[in-house]
Amino acid sequence: MNEQLLTLEPKSVWKNFVELTKIPRPSKKEGKIIEFMRQWATERKIEVFVDEVGNVIYRKPATKGYENRKTIILQGHLDMVPQKNSEKVHDFEKDPITAYIDGEWVTADGTTLGADNGMGVALAMSVFEATNIEHPPLEALFTVDEETGMTGAFGLKPGLLKGDILINLDSEEEGAICIGCAGGTDANIEFEYEKENIKSDYASYKIIIKGLKGGHSGVDIHLQRGNAAKLLFRFLFNLQKNFEIHLADFEVGNMRNAIPREGWAIIAVPKEKSSEFEKMIDEYQTIYQREYKEADEGLKFGFEKVPMPEFVIDAATQEALLQGIMATPNGVMRMSLSMPGVVEASTNLSIVKLHEDKIQISALIRSSVDSSKQEVEDMFSAIFNGVKADRVWFDGQYPGWKPEPNSQIAKIMDETYKKMYKKEADLYAIHAGLECGLLMGVYPNIQAISIGPTIKYPHSPDEKVEISTVKKVWDFLLEVLKSTPTK
Repeated sequence: MNEQLLTLEPKSVWKNFVELTKIPRPSKKEGKIIEFMRQWATERKIEVFVDEVGNVIYRKPATKGYENRKTIILQGHLDMVPQKNSEKVHDFEKDPITAYIDGEWVTADGTTLGADNGMGVALAMSVFEATNIEHPPLEALFTVDEETGMTGAFGLKPGLLKGDILINLDSEEEGAICIGCAGGTDANIEFEYEKENIKSDYASYKIIIKGLKGGHSGVDIHLQRGNAAKLLFRFLFNLQKNFEIHLADFEVGNMRNAIPREGWAIIAVPKEKSSEFEKMIDEYQTIYQREYKEADEGLKFGFEKVPMPEFVIDAATQEALLQGIMATPNGVMRMSLSMPGVVEASTNLSIVKLHEDKIQISALIRSSVDSSKQEVEDMFSAIFNGVKADRVWFDGQYPGWKPEPNSQIAKIMDETYKKMYKKEADLYAIHAGLECGLLMGVYPNIQAISIGPTIKYPHSPDEKVEISTVKKVWDFLLEVLKSTPTK
């Protein structure tokens, strides 16, 4: 299927993107893609080196007549979010992505496509291998682990980059020029638990929620899609009100920055309450489908009978867990008043999982205002310290990127877009974590901007990129490179 993409324009960009689909590159498992990027540059006699954390850096001298222009840094990230439909057999550490053309879009067969940020990487690669375009001195920075901690950006050392202007290629709407983004914090909660035996007069069930769209926990958070963790534990919380149940196992979500799409829990129910339990499942499927008929029309909520588990978690921990998750904030917390239509603060309950010796709860808090982010952190602390969780802590903090609409590069891009397409570009700030804020912390003198083709439903198996916008971004990028200001 991937070979279909080689017929698309611009051919060099799609060729490089197809190469990227062949190489497994989930976050924190980027060894193969790092080596590929190094070899790719070496074969083309492009200056390349890999820093101590795995970031790959390219350099290319200016074409004739552009030697006195400011150096441009093209920037993207090498990792991708590994999400798949439950029935799809795919190993993200071994298998290539199967991509295909679907009308006006390119998408993948049951998995994330990796257009986030493979498209940005492919655009930069095509600039570096081109021999017939005009451009100033160029650098490229390909970071690692953007999706699960931004450790590549965090680990970048001062002095490695020489550029003056950073063009991040990780935005997801053509015709929009990103000039700012939210910062974020990971909320982490752990419960320890005791294993208890199950009474003989109980039946065992696996409760399953699936069919949700999920998506990017920043870009899609305002769409009010169902969160599998909140919906599953909302049911369990109310089930416990009716009769004595015991939780044995559960798992929802696997990525901090993806809205969880599916999950399950194994519970023990008194046998004499089995029919009542099954009826309640049906009732909640109706409730959820009614509540989410516009946002998640594919939602399914059901059960299957399973063998009795070896143990259940102790009652006190179960009660604290259900109370805590029921109270956990999720979704949009505040809209921006200074930028109408933009989310200011949000939180995504991303992972709830039983491990051998502990229960893990993870959430990603985002905000463009530090005080709002702190307020949501305080909510998590109050809730989970209140129910006596064993550990509550926050890490992975990354800064927001303050919008600068009057920077040189913002004005150049705005004017270039208007000249090329006879309409205004949309200068905006995004409620997602781009690496620009971190990189500008290390290199405070650079200007930053972010562009990209139109990508829908990133971080989910519905991810797709609009074919026509790839060429528009390519043409736009080449014009911007020719318009780079002098030193």
